[in-house]
Amino acid sequence: MTETSTPRQVLFYEQGASWWWLLAGPAAGIAMALIQLSAGYGIQWLVPGIFFVLVTGFLAIQVKAARIHTSVELTPDQLRQGEERLSIDEIVRIYPEPSGPEPPKWQSSRALGELTGVPRGRTGIGLKLTNDRSAQAWARKHKRLRTELTRLVEERIPPERTS
Repeated sequence: MTETSTPRQVLFYEQGASWWWLLAGPAAGIAMALIQLSAGYGIQWLVPGIFFVLVTGFLAIQVKAARIHTSVELTPDQLRQGEERLSIDEIVRIYPEPSGPEPPKWQSSRALGELTGVPRGRTGIGLKLTNDRSAQAWARKHKRLRTELTRLVEERIPPERTS
């Protein structure tokens, strides 16, 4: 008897970095060849080849690291930030967006993932966790992630009513 697994539903996803950046390697090689041509030396393939290999290799390492450490995935059961996974059941509340000159306390909380802070180009989202802990989720499209997280938490825990 074989068990069929249902594909997990992904509510939000950011890949971290695009492989399109690797096109800078060939562009660097072509630029060096054009510089040689414009100087009147003809093309010696060694220098453009070295630029092509070095730029492409360096960027491949950077893109691979970014795809591992700055990717975000939200499913109905868990939030993955880089390599760290957080169960949605551990999230008690989503803090409101910061407003005013004073930064909110949650902005000094640790960022989820294995990085030391919120990655560049991303915006933090304050989370109150179980056992009186707090943390920051983060994403480029933070408003969309905030909306999805809020919806998931409110499905589980209805919002507090003020009377």
